[in-house]
Amino acid sequence: MGQEYDYNKESLLIVDDEIEIGKVVSDLLSSLGFNVDSANNGENALQKLRNRKYSFLITDINMPELNGIELIKIVKRETPHINIIAMTGYDKDYAYIDVINVGANDFIIKPFKIDELEAKIKRILIERHIKDEFARLSITDNLTGLFNQRHFYNKLKEEADRANRQEHALSLILLDLDKFKDYNDKYGHLAGDEALFESGKIILSNIRENVDTAFRYGGDEFAVILVEADEKIAISTSERLKRGFEKSGVVKASIGFATYSKEMKIKELIAAADKDLYKGKNAGEG
Repeated sequence: MGQEYDYNKESLLIVDDEIEIGKVVSDLLSSLGFNVDSANNGENALQKLRNRKYSFLITDINMPELNGIELIKIVKRETPHINIIAMTGYDKDYAYIDVINVGANDFIIKPFKIDELEAKIKRILIERHIKDEFARLSITDNLTGLFNQRHFYNKLKEEADRANRQEHALSLILLDLDKFKDYNDKYGHLAGDEALFESGKIILSNIRENVDTAFRYGGDEFAVILVEADEKIAISTSERLKRGFEKSGVVKASIGFATYSKEMKIKELIAAADKDLYKGKNAGEG
């Protein structure tokens, strides 16, 4: 694949009732750069997993009391996205399919070389990267690089639920490019696509990074979800966006916003922002 991975970002929990074996595996993986923790039984492992986030669980199968199979079942139920590799020295007792069926990603037989375990971890990382990339593409607009309309509705509902639960402010901005059809007719669709791409860049550069979320809402329509943002923040962000479009010299945009009120329906919030947007357009601003 040619993909390099930063092992330092991965937190591994090694579980083995044979303490010396667990220590050897932990030390070897630490030497490769992984963040490694260890537990010497299933119960201790569960406690650690409930108190800290791990990206990998590497567990022995044959352990007293809570064995590896039962541990994997519980962990996958409580932490579905964790990656799991099962280890055992008794390959006749458990088949590969047994551990896969309970939720493990892979299976390794003791004794093993560290490069064999590293290869299995790396394969899982590659698969995770591919899965994450497909998930990202499914919610991304391929022209602007912003999130797409499908993700907009999911995200807005999620943020509205959070605003209700935590009593946080929430605002929504809608943008519409002015006379975009005329622009397309005059300069052609390639220029129109370039204008849409530039619009995405303008929006991203004028909202709070890693706080607000921008979307391509329709053909030449965009949306921005402003989290923990009251009317004052919505107004200042709208003004900043408007100036950003004016400075670009490519296209101008009409902008409207609405602020969420408790138990407001999503459709009502969108309709309120849309009404504000077209109020400006009808006043001759767009």
